[in-house]
Amino acid sequence: MTARVSTDITKDSAYNAVAPDDFPAMMEVDRYGARSTAFDKIISATHDHFWDPLDTKYIDFTQPFDMKTTTVIPMDFVLEMQTPIADRLSGEEKIALANESARWMLSSILHGEAGALALSASLCHILKDPGAQEYAANQAREEARHVTGFAKYIEARWQKPLPVGPTLGNLLTDIVNAPEVYKKVVGMQMLVEGLAMGAFASLYTYSNDPVLRHLCQLVMTDEAFHHKFGKIWADRTVPHLTQQERNTIEDWAAECFQTLLFNLANPEQKKVIYAQFNLDWEEVLHEVLKSRTDDKRRKAMSNQNNIFRVLTKTLLKAGIITDRTKGFYATYVDMDELRKEGDEMVGDSIAEDGIEYLKRVNFAGRDKAASAAE
Repeated sequence: MTARVSTDITKDSAYNAVAPDDFPAMMEVDRYGARSTAFDKIISATHDHFWDPLDTKYIDFTQPFDMKTTTVIPMDFVLEMQTPIADRLSGEEKIALANESARWMLSSILHGEAGALALSASLCHILKDPGAQEYAANQAREEARHVTGFAKYIEARWQKPLPVGPTLGNLLTDIVNAPEVYKKVVGMQMLVEGLAMGAFASLYTYSNDPVLRHLCQLVMTDEAFHHKFGKIWADRTVPHLTQQERNTIEDWAAECFQTLLFNLANPEQKKVIYAQFNLDWEEVLHEVLKSRTDDKRRKAMSNQNNIFRVLTKTLLKAGIITDRTKGFYATYVDMDELRKEGDEMVGDSIAEDGIEYLKRVNFAGRDKAASAAE
């Protein structure tokens, strides 16, 4: 028998859970009629943003892109280019290193989507509420197409993805395997999805590859709803936490944030890319750490699309940053400024435009048929 799921920090019946091996509890007759309406709106919107990564009606991965002369991401996205390491490289090598960095970034996104798929599927096994269970099943379907989409894009540009870095790999494994519902929801719907929305917004805004920009917008039409699932949990849970429970969640989130901030893009995480450029990863690490000062982090996190600024706002708006931990975040972000901002998250407007595009694609035939019938 596996260990029973801890639901100690579940405050709303919509998020009640059982152990993965306790399927008899899922067959209790009273469960079927005890459906929360909390998720009905985001479930019913699913058809508005349907897309298929294998259908060229939605996206065509065969569109050409000259990887030898053009970078997928801007040079200033590449930390190594902001150090003396760049002086050793020819113009062609700089482009190649930038594109290998993009490959590593997009491979990390692919691994994150695989984690989101596994986690969403695992929620179907443990959430008792039929509405929450249906939403988790919907999200699993959407995460599956994200995995396919990024796998197809990477295949088109580089043939295959790079291995996951230890920091992201360990975090994803811990979240997917966590017995606690709060770690699954906060870890994936807020931490990982918050990072993803920031990354997608940046790539949509700044990437030189039209196919990648379009893919990111399509994915964001789904991710905007995934974030809402986490917000519903926060709205229904955080105000009712005991001080000890709140501290537990807040401390765990801060620890994850700190680990990601200092390690996610660390050259040690992507050392697999350096050998082909005759670069020693430890030397690259040394130069990057010298150049990556707190002042530079603060400047970077003043950008609305910065992934860690987006993540900080996500946690702050969810009530998972209080006076106990705000000092750490305030080292890099103006917390008062974040607090005054509205609830709209970065990428929401991009997602809305994408949903309108998908409605035109998906319902064009239906509208014509309706007009003809009239």
